[in-house]
Amino acid sequence: MVIRTFNDLTPFQKRRAQLKNLAEGSAFILFSGKESHLTRFRVQSSFVYLTGFEEPEACAVFRPGSDPEYTLFVRDKDPSIEIWDGYRYGPKEAQKVFSCDQCFSIKDLEKELPQLLTGVKDLYFSLGEDSINDDLVIKARNKAQQLDRRSGNPKISIKDPNEIIGEMRVIKDESEVNWIKESCELSAKAHNHVMKNVKVGMNEVQAQAHLLYSFYEQEAQREGYSSIIASGVNATILHYRANNKPMLNEELLLIDAGAEKNYYTADITRTYPVNGTFTKPQKEVYLSVLNVQKSLISLIQPGYSLPELQEKAIQLLTEQMIELGLLSGKVSDLIKEKKYQKYYPHGIGHYLGLDVHDIGRSKENNKPRPFQKNMVITVEPGIYIPHDDQEAPKELRGIGVRIEDDILIGSSSPVNMTATAYKEVDELEATIKG
Repeated sequence: MVIRTFNDLTPFQKRRAQLKNLAEGSAFILFSGKESHLTRFRVQSSFVYLTGFEEPEACAVFRPGSDPEYTLFVRDKDPSIEIWDGYRYGPKEAQKVFSCDQCFSIKDLEKELPQLLTGVKDLYFSLGEDSINDDLVIKARNKAQQLDRRSGNPKISIKDPNEIIGEMRVIKDESEVNWIKESCELSAKAHNHVMKNVKVGMNEVQAQAHLLYSFYEQEAQREGYSSIIASGVNATILHYRANNKPMLNEELLLIDAGAEKNYYTADITRTYPVNGTFTKPQKEVYLSVLNVQKSLISLIQPGYSLPELQEKAIQLLTEQMIELGLLSGKVSDLIKEKKYQKYYPHGIGHYLGLDVHDIGRSKENNKPRPFQKNMVITVEPGIYIPHDDQEAPKELRGIGVRIEDDILIGSSSPVNMTATAYKEVDELEATIKG
């Protein structure tokens, strides 16, 4: 028995139809990825975005506006292997279920691909990800040109598929919005679950265990990315990964984690006291970041942009750094000299979707790309004060705070899809103390 993630394949058919308007006369080659016995297989994002097909070792060839438009290559049925590794659709069943024009064994890819590329103007394929696939596609391209040598057509150029598919993925359709909301809701519940269970003396990895329990109890497919569970001075390390330190009294805990469901991930960061009570310095830093985040979220609307949001974040955070005694001087001078980077070294956010750092341009023609309805971004300001920073007030050293929410661009106002993850001081303290 096979359990599919997507029972309704209509959204995938609609996306394939969009390709006709965007790249008619071209061809797209996408591979689903290869299975590893060391990790659970996850199909490549753009492949599943256009197919809904989830098996490894598959290849999809799209030729918008041509016949056939959609050809799928999949693994053969093999009961002797399926008894070990699980169900396979095989070409016959895959063609019926996934509505491709034709479906072959993946073993026939090298033989069939040149004919599918004959007469194609542009080929969209990600070179450099797999050398074996690179060789196969280049050979097929060259053979296709030989088959078409009398047409007078120019050499088939190879382009990055993200030029087209990446731009499609930036604007979420109705199904994607619903799937992301579902991931955000279950991830917010998981963060709140950890708050209710965290205790002084608990190891970071035990906090992570509570997080993962809640993810999977809510039927998440997997973590959207490697979770950061950072207590004390570890919260000042942006990509802390060890997750193995005991959490001490009067320390803050920073958790950056999101669950993936229907292949779409959330991305939430919350910071709070392990013992349920902020110290005065911790609260000062925390409220500085929280107030900045709220101000930034209120600015988000169609026409604004990520680069503009980053500029505003730098300004507001620099002002807070002065208030906290971390920096001194004029805001404009500190920004010009990039003094703020000592305590805020990263960007304010990124696109979110099938990948935690989802693809898509933030600039168009060297200008900031304006937000559009149904884009999804993160907003994640932070202040990180190294424990050995002799220039910082002593009581602030070793404090790291980041607060991150996932925002859907609405018609006029933003929709915070992770707002149910507690972040107000009173609700955090009440939840942790129980």
